[in-house]
Amino acid sequence: MCVGVPMKVVEVDYPMAVAEAKGVRRTISLMLLPEGEVKEGDYVMVHVGNAIEKLDPETAKEIWDALDEVLKAIDEGEGY
Repeated sequence: MCVGVPMKVVEVDYPMAVAEAKGVRRTISLMLLPEGEVKEGDYVMVHVGNAIEKLDPETAKEIWDALDEVLKAIDEGEGY
């Protein structure tokens, strides 16, 4: 299974950026998005180190809420 996660962009130096989620920072690639589309403070969906889509903040939060529920279920032994 492949999972992308929403991350907030904190630094941009196209074609690379630094993004953060849940207190973890990662260097990511912006090469799959047009130059200038992503700015500091924007949210992106990150999959295997690549920003694949720009997200609005509400969508990013909804995705993290869903992922948190999945992680909670796994921790409680309800998952795989």
